[in-house]
Amino acid sequence: MHLNIQPNLGRPDDFYEMLIDTHRDLSNAQSQMLNAELILLLANHIGDINVLREAMALARTDIELPMPIANQDQKMETLAA
Repeated sequence: MHLNIQPNLGRPDDFYEMLIDTHRDLSNAQSQMLNAELILLLANHIGDINVLREAMALARTDIELPMPIANQDQKMETLAA
């Protein structure tokens, strides 16, 4: 089985509204805990480690990682010059 990245929600706006409502009135820490719980529940439902691995890799592709401290110092020195 491969990760399905084609639109697959019959009512995406309803899903988005449910997701927002689920997070309403939670602190940032509570919201992060809810996300973790939801991820684990859905991962268990999917049950295929290869699909999960593919989803994790794809989700991470657009995330900008922080620059290592050594590179930050070098960049600051270049900007200051």
